[in-house]
Amino acid sequence: MDRDLKRSIILDNYQNANKKYISNGDEFTKINTRNVSCIDNLDIYIDMDNNIIKDISFEGEACVISISSTNILINLLIGKSKEEALYIIDNYLKMINEEEYDKEVLKELLVFDDTGKQPSRIKCATLTANGIKKFLENN
Repeated sequence: MDRDLKRSIILDNYQNANKKYISNGDEFTKINTRNVSCIDNLDIYIDMDNNIIKDISFEGEACVISISSTNILINLLIGKSKEEALYIIDNYLKMINEEEYDKEVLKELLVFDDTGKQPSRIKCATLTANGIKKFLENN
């Protein structure tokens, strides 16, 4: 993917992020993802029913990479089963860590394929993925 196209997708997902609070009572789980070494502090709200992710949203403050990767990831996970979501997240984390991964499932997340070459950005790009993965593995 061309660098200009990557940059455009990242900025579009940052500027037009679907940040919102799911207000459906006890049906959602709140996950706080915070990077203590920078500004990144996002609350992720997941609504699951019968192991299917019905909705995910987020709110908070973070850098361009964190917000953009969060927005792309949550949009990709909505409607997926727990197993499908874990498969997508695992492949995303493999890509970031420059390991072999399944490109087909990552869609727009592929814009972060060079992130592993920038160690200072890895935590930004994986903050939400790690938070959601931990939640899914424990529930």
